[in-house]
Amino acid sequence: MSSTRAPAEVDDPIAYFIEDLTYHGKTERTRDSYERVLRRFESFLDPETTSSSATHRDCMAFVHSLRGDVADSTVATYAAYLHRFYGYMTEVGVFEGNPMTLVMEEMDETVDKDPARRDIPIPAMREFVAGIRHPLHRALVVTLLKTGMRVGELCNLDLRDLAIDDGELERAFALGTRPALADRPNSLYVTPDATVGEELNGEVRTASNKRKRATVIPVDDELARTLKRWLAVRPDGASAAEPLFVGTTEGWGERLDPQAVRHAVECYARDAGWYRTGGGAAENVTPHYFRHFFTTHLRDRTGDRGVVKYLRGDVADDVIDTYTHNWGDQVRETYEANVYRLLG
Repeated sequence: MSSTRAPAEVDDPIAYFIEDLTYHGKTERTRDSYERVLRRFESFLDPETTSSSATHRDCMAFVHSLRGDVADSTVATYAAYLHRFYGYMTEVGVFEGNPMTLVMEEMDETVDKDPARRDIPIPAMREFVAGIRHPLHRALVVTLLKTGMRVGELCNLDLRDLAIDDGELERAFALGTRPALADRPNSLYVTPDATVGEELNGEVRTASNKRKRATVIPVDDELARTLKRWLAVRPDGASAAEPLFVGTTEGWGERLDPQAVRHAVECYARDAGWYRTGGGAAENVTPHYFRHFFTTHLRDRTGDRGVVKYLRGDVADDVIDTYTHNWGDQVRETYEANVYRLLG
């Protein structure tokens, strides 16, 4: 591991840190965000000052320079990135100390962990989906909207993770071969085991799943219909893992990566007036926005936070065990009775 190198060997501390983020399973998007902020800090410093020699006053000056240029929550985010960088580099012995510790204690700005997002009613989202004609793109968007899963989790789905009670599909594909799906037709299995750079089902993954426990998500008739239309034209996979979603242009037959999904969603969102370059989470519709949409609308319709948290994959072990054991009654029935309709 790179963290065993002596400090004298680290010519570029920022590159060293970014490389280690890869080992920790951080996505390319996260690594790019860290690097952009840290390089901005590096450029801010006097020519004689390096990131390793910067003092708390240098860090304070950088944070102050951001005020008025970006939102308060962004100031806090940039500071948190810098704090983590210095904390990690100190921990592994590359730096002698963390000059951001005092800065963080004195800051008034805080990270906005729940930004107010664009409020899109279900009829408007229905119209948005109707405008997506490409079978792959529609399948991606409808899956995200109907399941609330993260984009990395979407990309990591294999054919074995999808069970659809359809004779034509069952004859054409080896669907739903996961043991957890044996008695759960019309469902998706989201594994906690996918990690960047590690092999899963015979393929090294480029995205990580952030769930700590496996989740089985119901597939309603609309999602089943959408996925069937996609599978009818899906190119043969280039991987023995048989990814559910593969490229139809660049990377023909290869597993889609999160960036490809984000790009596709961005194109449709721009056309709808829901995306602007430079816009933040409050304005732009992205794959993560669909997770927010799912959470908000399903929670409001069910009044059951537990089921929604189970479906999102972010509940405690004792709660997830309850829903796992009572999956058929509590999860599927609640979901099917309340999930919003997206197709005409």
